Amino acid sequence: MHQMTSRRAVVRVPSGPRSIETVTVPVAEPGPAEIRVKIAGAAINPVDLGVAGGVFHQLGLVHQPDYTGLGWDFAGTVEAAGPGVGLRLGTRVAGFIDGFDRDHGSHAEHLIAPAAHVAVVPDGMDLVEAATVPLNATAAAQLADLLGEPSGTARRLLVTGAAGVVGAYVAVLARDRGWQVTGMARAADEPFVRGLGAGFATDAGQGWDAVADAGALQENALRAVRDGGRFVGVQPASRLPGERGITVEVLFARPDGALLAPLLARAAAGELPTRVHAVTPLDEAAGAYRAMAEGGVRGRIVLVP
Repeated sequence: MHQMTSRRAVVRVPSGPRSIETVTVPVAEPGPAEIRVKIAGAAINPVDLGVAGGVFHQLGLVHQPDYTGLGWDFAGTVEAAGPGVGLRLGTRVAGFIDGFDRDHGSHAEHLIAPAAHVAVVPDGMDLVEAATVPLNATAAAQLADLLGEPSGTARRLLVTGAAGVVGAYVAVLARDRGWQVTGMARAADEPFVRGLGAGFATDAGQGWDAVADAGALQENALRAVRDGGRFVGVQPASRLPGERGITVEVLFARPDGALLAPLLARAAAGELPTRVHAVTPLDEAAGAYRAMAEGGVRGRIVLVP
């Protein structure tokens, strides 16, 4: 019997985009509560650049003997389902896989994932666009949960990196919770940030009741928080210590299909922005990673098999 195979993007000795290669592996079968997804699109995120560059290998978080798989976000169709899965074959789904120590990722033709980690993509939503939503929107929603509700008159929130994908989602979701949101970004991004319903700033300033540091400014963003305020960071490996009575939280996004479903619905309705910067073939992953690393990307580069 002919063995089905699948291509995936990996790094053996991670040293940035030039170390990315494509390997061919047998197609795996899903186990209980798992699905196999035929990938239609998989976005490149900053965390993927870190994996390809060896950041997490150096932190001792990766121990793969042969190669490390790349990619978190994905969208595609259910091609096979294990026992206990209620999704029909052909169902359009999106989601993300987390963790660093794995030989597979979403930058591939096929992916095995827990069914609980995916959500159905709304009818009419393009799968390439859907591939930009899961990690970033889930992270933003979980960041908003860490941020909590504003209290009394303490409602002034600064979102750094507000023109980025995560920051833009945070701006929208925090405003829904009653925060008075100001987005920090480059001057050229002012129309986009204001289009989210947020105020705009080009520097952090001081005296904010809370800062959602989607731009990963770290200490510079913490200094912008007033005494006794709140700070939520996005770098789990570099959690900042509390100071001046500031409550410090740090986000580590976890897959959650139930949380993702309404976020996809809002994206499909245009309430959350989906921004595809470029679409690139999977075999050209190294070039796409290089373009992402060079910066200036607004939205996501999506790899398609």
